[in-house]
Amino acid sequence: MTVAAAERDAMRLALELSRRGPRGLNPQVGAVMLSPAGDVLAEGWHRGAGTAHAEVDALSKLAPGAARGATAIVTLEPCNHTGRTGPCAEALIRAGVARVVYAVDDPGPMSAGGARRLREAGVEVEAGVLAEDGEELLHDWLTVQRLGRPHVSVKWAQSLDGRGAAPDGTSQWITGPAARADVHERRSRADAIVIGTGTLLADDPALTARRPDGTLYDRQPRPVVLGARAIPDDAAVLRHPLPVLHRDGANLFGEHPGTKHAGSLLAELRGLGVQRVFVEGGPTIASAFVRAGLADELLTYLAPTLIGSGPGGADHPALRALGVETIAEQKRLRLVAVERLGEDLLIISRPGDATEGGH
Repeated sequence: MTVAAAERDAMRLALELSRRGPRGLNPQVGAVMLSPAGDVLAEGWHRGAGTAHAEVDALSKLAPGAARGATAIVTLEPCNHTGRTGPCAEALIRAGVARVVYAVDDPGPMSAGGARRLREAGVEVEAGVLAEDGEELLHDWLTVQRLGRPHVSVKWAQSLDGRGAAPDGTSQWITGPAARADVHERRSRADAIVIGTGTLLADDPALTARRPDGTLYDRQPRPVVLGARAIPDDAAVLRHPLPVLHRDGANLFGEHPGTKHAGSLLAELRGLGVQRVFVEGGPTIASAFVRAGLADELLTYLAPTLIGSGPGGADHPALRALGVETIAEQKRLRLVAVERLGEDLLIISRPGDATEGGH
């Protein structure tokens, strides 16, 4: 195996290692140290805020001087700032590493610049190795860093003919238990779960993240309700382990695109002070996020069922107006994955590069 091939294999290993770390305020990062011949010397990953970064974790497993002349393979550009821990770029320089290969540039205004510092110290640096895989791994964290707002996942369930509910408005349940379990697991990864008052009054959701046996996940998203209507005193969401944030969203959900609505919704997002938002309201709020360009990930749960419209054309589409008047204005998406969940499908898509929306 050539050294170049060994580096790519090591990057794949580093990506796998990074997934062992928790998803939180800090990125998931993995690192592998290679000898000049391409042999793995040490592995490391970031275990969370306040712990050693991946590069330092890997170096800690080597004897003093053992990293001299080695190549460091890292999923994210080594940081160049002092926070709870010191700069990884300086740690690599002190260890005598000769070459650093990383996947994704660090966009953080405080932490970027590690590659420049390494080059200044005479370390050879190569960026962008398996960059697409690194971008996929860090998609939500990179969105936060690049756009200065939370990463937003918008979820809805629909029938094959595009309905989100029956003509009488009932929507439980379009999808089966496997799909619903997947939704709850994704809720547990989010910092906040957002619905509108329409969904709150129609479905009375608890907005908790629950396992299939009904027990709560240890990590719960904070419930956020947007809308002018009051929350009933007996609403299930008021029994959520975390306090409900109720914001008057009356001016947020206009049917036509415009800076007023988009800007107001963006301000609400930034005001939450979180990194990952899970939007699980009905078609009005889901459409508002899509229309405003604030949906970074679309989770469409597709059930093999048909609903159609009711007498007099009563209809409940999964989405409402998106500001599309002609086919040339359609909102093209990038298909990320299709997963089978029992009898249902989960289609994960994104509206292009994360840098396109929500500045």
